Amino acid sequence: MRIKDLLDPRSIELGASATNKADAIEKIVTLMGKSDRISDLAVYHKGVLAREEESTTAVGEGVAIPHCKSDSVKTAGLAAMTLPNGVDYDAPDGEPVKVMFLIAAPNTKENVHVDVLSKLSVLLLDENFTKKLLAAKTVDEFLSVVDEAETAKDAADAEKNKVLPAGLPKILAVTGCPTGIAHTKMSAENLSKAAAKAGVSIKVETHGQEGLRNELTDEEIRNAAGIIVAADINVPMARFDGRPVIQVRVAEGISKADELVSRVLKGEAPVYHASATEKSTADSKNSTAKGSAHSVYKHLMNGVTHMLPFVVGGGILIALAFLIDGFVYDLNTLSPEMKSNFGCLTPLSAFLKGKVGGVAFGFMLPVLAGFIAMSIADRPGLALGFVGGAMAANGTSGFLGALVAGFLAGYVVLLLKKLFKNLPASLDGIKPILLYPLFGMVLVGIGMNFIVEPIVGAINHLLNTGLNNLGNLGFVLGLLLGGMMAVDMGGPVNKAAYVFGTGMLAEGHYEIMAAVMVGGMVPPIAIAAATLIFKNKFTAEERKAGPVNFIMGAAFITEGAIPYAARDPGHVLPSCIVGSAVAGALSMLFGCTLMAPHGGIFVFPVVGNWFMYIVSLLVGSAVSCVMLGLLKKNVEE
Repeated sequence: MRIKDLLDPRSIELGASATNKADAIEKIVTLMGKSDRISDLAVYHKGVLAREEESTTAVGEGVAIPHCKSDSVKTAGLAAMTLPNGVDYDAPDGEPVKVMFLIAAPNTKENVHVDVLSKLSVLLLDENFTKKLLAAKTVDEFLSVVDEAETAKDAADAEKNKVLPAGLPKILAVTGCPTGIAHTKMSAENLSKAAAKAGVSIKVETHGQEGLRNELTDEEIRNAAGIIVAADINVPMARFDGRPVIQVRVAEGISKADELVSRVLKGEAPVYHASATEKSTADSKNSTAKGSAHSVYKHLMNGVTHMLPFVVGGGILIALAFLIDGFVYDLNTLSPEMKSNFGCLTPLSAFLKGKVGGVAFGFMLPVLAGFIAMSIADRPGLALGFVGGAMAANGTSGFLGALVAGFLAGYVVLLLKKLFKNLPASLDGIKPILLYPLFGMVLVGIGMNFIVEPIVGAINHLLNTGLNNLGNLGFVLGLLLGGMMAVDMGGPVNKAAYVFGTGMLAEGHYEIMAAVMVGGMVPPIAIAAATLIFKNKFTAEERKAGPVNFIMGAAFITEGAIPYAARDPGHVLPSCIVGSAVAGALSMLFGCTLMAPHGGIFVFPVVGNWFMYIVSLLVGSAVSCVMLGLLKKNVEE
């Protein structure tokens, strides 16, 4: 079935206008009624609105595809409407909708509306196609544009199928990053695009802050050509035992998606074994040391992932409490006793800091250590990690001690598993609930009390003393941390700087978090500005996507710069690193502080010396922008 066959000329209106989303839907439903495909227009209209309440049917790029499958539909059909002036339609990209297609499908097993929706979505992703639809002067011209585009698409698909082997197998993928906001979804999207380009199907399981999505089934795993695991967190791997698996960092799922899909199709994915040993030909050049380092990194990131909600939520509430007290009291006029209680001087600030934010923040170190240990030793490690993290929080070793406690607890459990493996099978049930916690807590307690606390506590004291005495040399630390945020934009170096910044929050070094965040905001903002100022340095696609990075940078999502860095790392990375380093150094030099570990411009109200903080951000972004203009070569379309 072709799209043109479902479009009745009576159900097409060109150059329409609508005051809002509801008005636009009502008008296009009325158009659908003119085709005599609907037995009860009121019921159908209600069904369209009910579908819209689930989630917007706007797909971005000025296009919306409302649809309804209903008993009120006699035969499948389409209605279309162009709105040159656009209408606000709650689109995911915020752009007004200018082209609408309404789908009507009978309530049968054929699911005609799903097939047509898929076909339309692919065509409407082509900006040239929508421009031609908007430019059409007559209904016949509109239908001709649709027919030509569909014919070209069918021909391209047929040609592609000629060169692809029959029954080309499916690729599976898993993506996950510590924050689960940008890297996870961008990696999933790029892998999907790479698979589509290669002409194969793919299913991507994502692990983010919202939890597990699109979980892979056992049958899919058995029948897959290969599996790509692009993750910086610990994902369940035992299910992939004996299957070809490529394991990489989540950033490589973004920057090397085509290469990863190609390796799977060429049969270069090594076989994974649940025992963690790999027999690989394609990856034999990778050393054991590199694999071990990546494992340590993943354990650390698993702890950071679970820690972040406590740090972000609790940190922002504490910062708001300080802000409220700052509005009510002049810190310089307070007595020493009131100064020590600053942040809890008013009923509201006392609630935010003492009752909620402080409590949440107090879970930071136990959760960090607990989930590092759980990543290493599964559930038995969780309790031991919590205990070690709590000892660090209540002792002198602080954040650094909690990191050590997490690894200590995890490897203590692994040791106990080996020691108890020869016990009778009848005792298997009491190992995780009695033997591991009992003996493990004793060992972790001894290690924390007699080794970690004295040694790491002394290191922590020296570090804090050094930071407190930095004075005017603080800009050097800001220079280093700010630059690190742009080195790999979400990778290990970036995360090392961020984890250090959040750890120093617990120690009261708020100026360090400020330098870290401003360094992470610079790359996307600088690239967005460069795509507008130095247009000849970027492709049309890059220029089109560039302004979106203003939003990503403002929200402290450094990952928005990754696609640009991946295409031209030799010029983009140095430019971003220098600008981020300048911003971090200036932030420290100006004495800017930040008590919230995330949020970008949305937490600027709780920034200390916010005006100079903005100056630091603008200067750093300007430096990177100018360097991009000077270093990048002109692009010929």
